[in-house]
Parts: sequence; C-alpha cells; structure tokens
Amino acid sequence: MLGITGFTFFLIAVFLLNVTPGPDTAYIVGRSVAQGRGAGIVSSLGISAGCIVHTLACAFGLTAILAASSTAFTVIKMAGAVYLIYLGVRLIFTKRDDTQPAQEKQSEKAMPKSLGQLFAQGFVTNVLNPKVVLFFVSFFPQFVAADSQHKTLAFLALGIVFIAMSTIWNSFVAWIAGSVTERFAGKSGVKKWLDRGVGTAFVGLGIKLATTHR
Repeated sequence: MLGITGFTFFLIAVFLLNVTPGPDTAYIVGRSVAQGRGAGIVSSLGISAGCIVHTLACAFGLTAILAASSTAFTVIKMAGAVYLIYLGVRLIFTKRDDTQPAQEKQSEKAMPKSLGQLFAQGFVTNVLNPKVVLFFVSFFPQFVAADSQHKTLAFLALGIVFIAMSTIWNSFVAWIAGSVTERFAGKSGVKKWLDRGVGTAFVGLGIKLATTHR
C-alpha cells in the first residue's frame, strides 16, 4: 500500500530505536524525576510535535528530490547507509558517561519549569537536533519503493506510525520514571547491551540500504 515496503521490519526498527536510551529519553526521564509524571508526559508530547515537523519536511522535501533525479536517489540512499552504519558502530562501541545524567537531574530540580515551557523545550530540542534530521532522511527512504506513485503519502504514513509509537513509549517512560526511585538510573549494564543490540541492527539496516537498487 502506497509503495511502503518492509513495514514489519520498520515496526521492529522503530521499537528498537525507542527502547534504546538516547537524548530524548534522558530529557524525559530527567523531567519526570524532577517534576513528576505530568512534566515527563508533556515533555514527550513536545518531542513528538518536533517529529511532526521532521515528518513533513521528509515527506515533501524528499519526495521532490527523489522524483527529480535517479542520481539524487542513489546519493541519498548511500549517504543514509553510511550514516546508519556510523550510528550503529557508535552505539556498539561508545562508552556511556553515567555522571552526566545525575548532574542534569540536579539542575532540573533546581529550576522547575511550567508545562508550557516543558512542551516548548522538548519541541525545540527535537526540531533543532541535526541528528534527528539525518535519521529521518536516512531511515524513511529505506521503506518506500523507488517507483511508488505516492511517495509523499508513504512518508506521511510512516511518520504517523513512528510518532504514534514514540509517543506511546515516551509517555510510558515518563510514567515509570516518575514512579520509581532514582537508583535504577545508575545501572548502565542494561543500557550498554541495548546499545549494542540496536547498534548491530542499524549496521545491518545500513548494509541493506547500501545494496538496495532503485
């Protein structure tokens, strides 16, 4: 439908991405611990609103580029493959600094923000993050057929699914983080193996992307 391919793999990849702790997760957890469940959920909604902007830019911008040139299609595919492999390798080998989250939490406790400020900060942080832009540009084309006559709708549909899954997961994280004690934040072992597992998946996705023909 709409030229979407590998939808099951897309769902799995999005799920793996969501369960891997990253900047958005750290921000939501920090707000939840500092100001409660409501603050974390509002923060997650702000991040989801930012993803809407990325989805629209991806849908309309990439559609025009891919429709105009087969060379552009190849360049985007290869750039996306390189970025995904790079992202995967970093997830596999990069060591985490467990001292920074504690420092951020102390800062958040010292400066509580209103719900409107939390939403706006989550939105702006997501929209202005170049890594998010690169991820959308490299990730979504993998699941849209090159000969699809409905690329814009396909990108929008994938974006809606991505945002829905992310919002549900981030809200769940906010709810849990606002309920449990902070002692779990220091356990980096689980995060390390999650990073390695998802990193391996991204490397595989990047290789698959590089070998995909128009």
